[in-house]
Amino acid sequence: MSAEAPPQPQGPPQGPPQGAPQGAPQGPPQGMPQGPPPGMPGPGQQPTPEQIQQIQRQIAAEAEKAGMTVPEYINQMRQQAMAQHQAQMRQQQMAQQQQQQPIQPGPPQPDAIALANWLKGQELKPRTVIHDEKRKDMFRVKRAIRALMSPAYEKACAKNPILPKVNDRVTAENAFKKLPLSLLALRVSKVDPDHAHEGHNHAKPKRVKGLWTVRIEQHQEAGDDCYYIWLYEGSQWKQKLYAVGALVGILAVVLFPLWPMKLRLGVWYLSMGMLGLIGLFFAMAIVRLILFVITMFTHAPGLWLYPNLFEDVGFFDSFRPVWAWQETPEDIRNKKRAKKEKKAAKLAARAAGAPPNGKTSKSKKAISGTATPQPEAAVPAEAAPAPAPASAPVDAAPQPTGSEAAPPTGAVSQRRAATVEEADDDE
Repeated sequence: MSAEAPPQPQGPPQGPPQGAPQGAPQGPPQGMPQGPPPGMPGPGQQPTPEQIQQIQRQIAAEAEKAGMTVPEYINQMRQQAMAQHQAQMRQQQMAQQQQQQPIQPGPPQPDAIALANWLKGQELKPRTVIHDEKRKDMFRVKRAIRALMSPAYEKACAKNPILPKVNDRVTAENAFKKLPLSLLALRVSKVDPDHAHEGHNHAKPKRVKGLWTVRIEQHQEAGDDCYYIWLYEGSQWKQKLYAVGALVGILAVVLFPLWPMKLRLGVWYLSMGMLGLIGLFFAMAIVRLILFVITMFTHAPGLWLYPNLFEDVGFFDSFRPVWAWQETPEDIRNKKRAKKEKKAAKLAARAAGAPPNGKTSKSKKAISGTATPQPEAAVPAEAAPAPAPASAPVDAAPQPTGSEAAPPTGAVSQRRAATVEEADDDE
């Protein structure tokens, strides 16, 4: 078996040396040591003709031991190497699939449904938001955790054993996490509705004052300041009852010609009364607009009759107050500044350990501008506040944080539209 010296390689030999039988394996034969044996070229070294002949003799010896010819032995080694490579590739693919596969929430569990039913009956101070063009109830996680750690939940667990047990903060969070895993409540964040529909051709949705537009977050956390919306609507017996009532009403309207004369006459009077109320409402809207246009030029910034008539408030709140001045940009800035000061004072009081809603005694001030002295408790001289200068007017006296000075005589209170954003409670 003769062999010639191979050409000079640029690096370590990647295949069988020249002169070896066709189809030689890419690695060392089975049973050979992993490192270069004595007399063999190391990595990056050029094999000599003697080393090539030695390799060929080793392959022939291994084939003779296996009872096969050299080509059969080489084919067997190639098949074993291919099978090993395919097994390694399958293991790597399975590992990647296990790493990339997300945790999919399963169907609602009975304990999660029981927990959702109990939490929906608690006072979590929900807030109405818009998600996917539908109104949902949103709540903060810290209020739910506080409810789970309350004595009321312990009593509920004693009555209903299916509820998850809560012993401390960690178990309360674990119990709360059952809601997103069962798709009963999901974590959301506020988004700008103007940018929520970018890339679409349809018109921008109409913004509703006081309502957040939210989207579902990818990471469902249970932090105190996280917001969740309810996807669980509870029992559907009310919806079924409403559907039956609507069906009965439709049948009653269809069978209106068969009604007795007295009932038909009563319905006619009722419809006339409703038309009169609707006409009165339109007349009120026209009158308040005319009054505002007139007062806008005579008594700027303008006077509104029933300023909350078209606001997103309740029926009775739509007619309170009866009248108010139009808000100016300066009034809006002052309102925001007062809100920030009130929030800062509440945080400072909480940091000092005093109750945030505590009230202190205040001296009443007369309308004429003179202060009526009030009896005060004995205070040490070093703790007594410095007396106010006598020349300072009463109207310039500082007001407690979060309160507003009484309007002067003849003045009209500014318009104050109650919104949900202004009623954000930090407790």
